[in-house]
Amino acid sequence: MCVSCGCGDPNIVSVDVHERILAGNDRVARHNREHFHDHHVVAVNLMGSPGAGKTAVLEATARALGATSRLGVLAGDLATDNDANRVRAAGIIAESITTGSACHLDAEMVHQGLHRIPWRTLNYLFIENVGNLVCPAIYDLGQDVNVVALSVTEGEDKPLKYPTMFRKADLVLLTKIDLLPALPDVRIETIEANLTAVMQRPAMLMVSARTGEGIAQWRRWLEGIGRIHAAPCASCAGAGVSV
Repeated sequence: MCVSCGCGDPNIVSVDVHERILAGNDRVARHNREHFHDHHVVAVNLMGSPGAGKTAVLEATARALGATSRLGVLAGDLATDNDANRVRAAGIIAESITTGSACHLDAEMVHQGLHRIPWRTLNYLFIENVGNLVCPAIYDLGQDVNVVALSVTEGEDKPLKYPTMFRKADLVLLTKIDLLPALPDVRIETIEANLTAVMQRPAMLMVSARTGEGIAQWRRWLEGIGRIHAAPCASCAGAGVSV
């Protein structure tokens, strides 16, 4: 049970307290976002359940983007720095955020994590959230986009069972598609239909970090986000609008 959010249990954290926590979190998130925009760093909140393949996607991303972009990762975990060590081995600047009992990252954790990496030099900062399909969706971290990793082994109905997570996603990465031949009962069209039922703007890419399938499309998506969020807007600069 998460002591900071109560995981929705009003006997742990009252509604009033939770609202104050979220209000304070949003203030720090705005501060983080201003930092990222001022330095043209694209911040990606990567979420998903334990074992969905988030770290493997980051390793594949390093192989795809590492020669042309500078990448960094803040890796959230309850008790270890295993994920941070993995992405460091892939050539990515990384720092672990160990949350203890918290089942999600919050904006203050991210802000403190920024003090431990040279984030101003990055093109992309990936915030690998704690493995969880509930609480991470509630907390704004200052990111530009939310990406959810959903593996083909998790079940077709995950979007329907955890709609808040997928409703807030800008993109779903359907991971581990190299396993599909061993999963004859998994129907991609059913997953797509379930995502369409809950996402405001349904968007899915099928990828395999193991074989590299779909990673080129993922790279192009990231580069498109980079052009939108990291470049200064000449028409907006005079008006003081953050882009």
